[in-house]
Amino acid sequence: MHLAYLACRATLPGSTNRRVDAFEHDQMMDCLRPAVEAHGGKVTDVAWDDADVDWVGFDAALIGTTWDYQDNLPAFLSTLERIETHIPVFNSRALIKWNTDKRYLRDLGKKGVRLIPTIWLDKVTPGAVDEAFEAFGVDTLIAKRQVGAAAEGQHKLNRGEPVPDMPHAMMIQPFMASILAEGEISFIFIGGEFCHALLKTAAAGDYRIQSCYGGRETPLEPSAHDIAKAGEVLAACDEMPLYARVDMVRADDGGLVLMEMELVEPFLYPLQGPELGPRLYQAIKARL
Repeated sequence: MHLAYLACRATLPGSTNRRVDAFEHDQMMDCLRPAVEAHGGKVTDVAWDDADVDWVGFDAALIGTTWDYQDNLPAFLSTLERIETHIPVFNSRALIKWNTDKRYLRDLGKKGVRLIPTIWLDKVTPGAVDEAFEAFGVDTLIAKRQVGAAAEGQHKLNRGEPVPDMPHAMMIQPFMASILAEGEISFIFIGGEFCHALLKTAAAGDYRIQSCYGGRETPLEPSAHDIAKAGEVLAACDEMPLYARVDMVRADDGGLVLMEMELVEPFLYPLQGPELGPRLYQAIKARL
């Protein structure tokens, strides 16, 4: 098996403007390469938008650190379509197209998945933000891009403060206090089976849990009940993903609610899941 690991130019080794969180790319490659090479295969990391790549030379493509897709979405989806004419892509382009726009959450909500209350806005105005404060009955809101990643373009809004300019379509949610009290729980599934979980917490003075903002990750052994709740999210997909990261937080009643289900280019935290590499290899092999 020769596997293409799709990245962006800013996460590839040797990049002149390498991202501060590109070490996560290295961790994924350090996880995948031994697992694939143990079976006589090979993994090559390539930029998804490199026009010189000959996709016929690979057996499959795994979407990895393509962390600029949100600003190049039509080109990204078009490239995946082109790759899929030659080799399988995981996750599939159909799943990716659905998951890149966070309005996929509405589809999951219709299937019974418990969500954070959300207002969807094509254009954010001060008046719309005031209405959201009143509708949710809170003093702090979170505004996220409907097509976005890594908390880019995200804003924490406090009642009475000026509303920053937001040029993108956004989703507005009440701020979940459990992000600070407990953190965000990520459940990693490979081939539809639970692999590992971790707790992500923010740095002091911040609320964002991503590593580029100082977030920390701790291995976690979740309860069977919590794993089942995360599995219900996965089961609501029309197509079973090869890989998925289900990010959840606790509501005031102690139950889990879905923050996001990441199917495009999620970091899968190999340091917290030592079985990740072999599981990914076996899941890919089973689908080829």
